Amino acid sequence: MANTKEIKKKIEGEAWKKAIDKTVKGIQKKISINGFRKGKAPVNIVIKEYGQNNIWLDAADTLIQSAYEEVMEENKDVEIVTRPDATISAMSDDYIEFLFTLTLRPEVKLGEYKKLGIKKEKVEVSDEEVTKSLEHMRKRYAEVVVKEGNVADGDIVIIDFEGSKDSVPFDGGKAENYSLTIGSNTFIPGFEEQLIGMKKGEEKDIQVTFPEDYHEEDLKGAPATFKVKVNEIKETKIPELNEEFFEDLGMEGINDEKSLKEELKKTIEARKTSEAENKFIDEVLDKAISNMEVEIPHQMIHDELDRMLEQYSERLQMQGISMEQYYQFTASNEEALKEEMHPEAEKRVASRFLLEEIAKKEEITIAKEDVDAEIKKLAEEYKMSEEEFLKLCGGAEMIEYDMKMRKAIEILKDSN
Repeated sequence: MANTKEIKKKIEGEAWKKAIDKTVKGIQKKISINGFRKGKAPVNIVIKEYGQNNIWLDAADTLIQSAYEEVMEENKDVEIVTRPDATISAMSDDYIEFLFTLTLRPEVKLGEYKKLGIKKEKVEVSDEEVTKSLEHMRKRYAEVVVKEGNVADGDIVIIDFEGSKDSVPFDGGKAENYSLTIGSNTFIPGFEEQLIGMKKGEEKDIQVTFPEDYHEEDLKGAPATFKVKVNEIKETKIPELNEEFFEDLGMEGINDEKSLKEELKKTIEARKTSEAENKFIDEVLDKAISNMEVEIPHQMIHDELDRMLEQYSERLQMQGISMEQYYQFTASNEEALKEEMHPEAEKRVASRFLLEEIAKKEEITIAKEDVDAEIKKLAEEYKMSEEEFLKLCGGAEMIEYDMKMRKAIEILKDSN
């Protein structure tokens, strides 16, 4: 396999015998065998009961870490890009042999990464965007109040209903005090429109036809009648742009429509500038990657997929959703999700190779005092000690690496 190196590490003689003896003694203390007190069964009986092969495997577990460390020490001059894969290639009473597969850094041939002809989008904010943002803000501060009179589009109605087909009620077609927003199109087509004009306490039969693609087979395309009673009508009161509204906002220096619009324009501009910057970086990276030649090791992509999946799981957990629930909701599974993430994982690994090679070619270095200053700044931002922060992020080397990569990105941006 390209970009890999296989190394066999054999442990034999006294070292292997000691590992087996230690393992057998440990099992002897824990195992319960009929006819013997716990910990007192003869060694030959323990071996027979537990299984010779299982004993070898347990003994191998006690030696694999030291074998791994020896392999890493012997190959410290080789650039390894993932944790070596370890398997047992052979074992017997006389020896154990591990097979370590090292994934080596592939050769990277940079193509053109400067003057790629990619331009950053010019950011403009229209009056219409500002007005829409203002309306969204007003809606966020809206109040829902009880309304007198008739149901109108946009109102919230609290209703009782019962549906029937051919005068026979059907399962799931009945509810009491159901809250429905008129115009939300969450009900069967035609249902919400027929509520318009009704009053509190009014009852009415509503005629509808279920869609042909409805999930219940018996109701697909079927006409139905819903007996409906309106219990309460509510409306959303959007606040006026008055003194009370600006006081509720509590934004310093914002006391009228003009100043609020100016602030909203700045916010929209900042968001669009950030989006344009990210889009520009993505396009420059994509183009530079397409000009680069590298054979990406599959193991690196698999490792990146595992990281992405873990991050995705953490984000879901913050929303109170487990991965099992997510798979259930989306009728998916881990394999399908990883397949979906695969292109992004491959791009992330390719970007890493690109930026590392640019850093090497451009001879990017980071002074120790700059690394120390960055650690201090980030530790303060995360409200923890520098020691805690370094333990969390993987050490000063990771901070230095990250700073190098950011400088490489700046070179990419500035040269295009």
